[in-house]
Amino acid sequence: MCGRRRRAWRRARDRRARVIGVLVSGEGTNLQALIDAGLEIACVASNRPNVRALERAARAGIVTAVFDAADYPSREERDGALARWLQAQGVELVVCAGYMHLFRKPFFELYGGRIINTHSAPLPDFPGAHPIEDVLAAGVSETAATVHYVDEGIDTGPVITTERVPVYPDDDVATLRRRVQSVEHRILPEVVRELCGRGLPRARGRPRRRAGRGADRRRGDAGRPREDASPQHPCGDPRPPRPGRRRGDAERARDPALRPRVRKPLSVQRRCRAVRRA
Repeated sequence: MCGRRRRAWRRARDRRARVIGVLVSGEGTNLQALIDAGLEIACVASNRPNVRALERAARAGIVTAVFDAADYPSREERDGALARWLQAQGVELVVCAGYMHLFRKPFFELYGGRIINTHSAPLPDFPGAHPIEDVLAAGVSETAATVHYVDEGIDTGPVITTERVPVYPDDDVATLRRRVQSVEHRILPEVVRELCGRGLPRARGRPRRRAGRGADRRRGDAGRPREDASPQHPCGDPRPPRPGRRRGDAERARDPALRPRVRKPLSVQRRCRAVRRA
């Protein structure tokens, strides 16, 4: 296999290796959009039992689980159990598809910076649990569908993408929600596919994949240089330096006094001496 094909195969393999976990709390229309887009979802978890989103996941053959806060002594323990379950499923990217719950510290310890969420209004203008109602109450002429990273605040994470949605004078909560959700169902799979094709960092606490078959030859244990490494290569690569111009060649080329003397062939030297005698 040539080098270009091998690199393309590795890139395709890395894209497939991104494991997606989806968190839901209700109908699961955003989850259905991810399923219809052909994205490979490893598991779906909910903080509420008997929601329709779990039925959608079961029909698609996706592993499901319920983490109800009533079954745990505290929210922290519930979030820790949820994060460990996702980690056991190999999840690398967490997608909140209508997940109505704020994460506690144990969840961010494993998946901080790798959680995304949809929001049915522009951020930071309309954060909170009722964005559609807030937009209509504000009387603005347009809103937006937003995908953003999740942090410890309420819809305060960095925005990944946003798309404007018009607000009509005769809109109510139901009509505006349908219009915004139709945009969410389109942009969320695009964002997830883009993030899966990008080099996502792995979850904290999980072993990092080796860079290649020869990585253990170039690095010692825990990434330290090998003892037999060449001093000219602090990274631990004992290979000889690449051929080419050495340091000082440019200076010697500019200064005639530093140029090396080139000895002419013997026959040329004899002809030169004969010319000088004549």
